[in-house]
Amino acid sequence: MAASKIIKQLLLERGMSVKELAEKLDILPQSMSNKLNRDSFSFNEVVKIADILDCEVAAITRDTGKKFS
Repeated sequence: MAASKIIKQLLLERGMSVKELAEKLDILPQSMSNKLNRDSFSFNEVVKIADILDCEVAAITRDTGKKFS
């Protein structure tokens, strides 16, 4: 699943706007919208966004379901 889709779902669940997230990341709301539309997030940005949204980023193996975070 694309990072943008997950971020949008989390924003909705947390009741947070794109503008609020942009402010917490210290970027312009338009820049945040562009990143969401283009799905152009670095791994570090995803981790930072997850932290802001009180989530964690994890890798889960498909065969065993083992979680690495």
